[in-house]
Amino acid sequence: MPETPRELLRWQFDLTWSLFEYHLERLEPGDFLWEPGPLCWTVRRGEDGVWTPDWADTEPDPVPVPTVAWVTWHIGWWWSVTLDHLRGRTPRDREDVVWPGADEAVTWLRGLRTEWLEALDGLGTEDLDAPAPFPWPPGSGLTVAHTVAWVNAELMKNAAEIGQLRMLRATRT
Repeated sequence: MPETPRELLRWQFDLTWSLFEYHLERLEPGDFLWEPGPLCWTVRRGEDGVWTPDWADTEPDPVPVPTVAWVTWHIGWWWSVTLDHLRGRTPRDREDVVWPGADEAVTWLRGLRTEWLEALDGLGTEDLDAPAPFPWPPGSGLTVAHTVAWVNAELMKNAAEIGQLRMLRATRT
């Protein structure tokens, strides 16, 4: 049984990652850009070779279904920015987080996992009790522990989205 808040958050993260890994290790290159319907958000390769995600500053209605590529970019974006905040670095702009392509996406996410675990394992009780630098506004009363719990929840949601898209594609091909 976890004895400290950090150990509980780490246990929760490890559980979430194991569920995510189930889908990551089964992804095929064709899964990433597969569009399950006519209204999808994806990433598109520009003439310069850089992948750019579809984006709107206000959420459209209806909300487009994301592709696996878009969801993996999204994970990379929010996780990179969260790590920047947690480590005291200047947070990257959304446009600065570039999807590496289907061949490298899983490796990229596993690298972010490694960086996250290094940051998480270095947090003590006082660190977890400190005001959260992200994703909530200053003065919200939320702590770094809340941010860690949010990462776990956001990752689980995104893992479920990727898993569902992967399984839908498998049943349609």
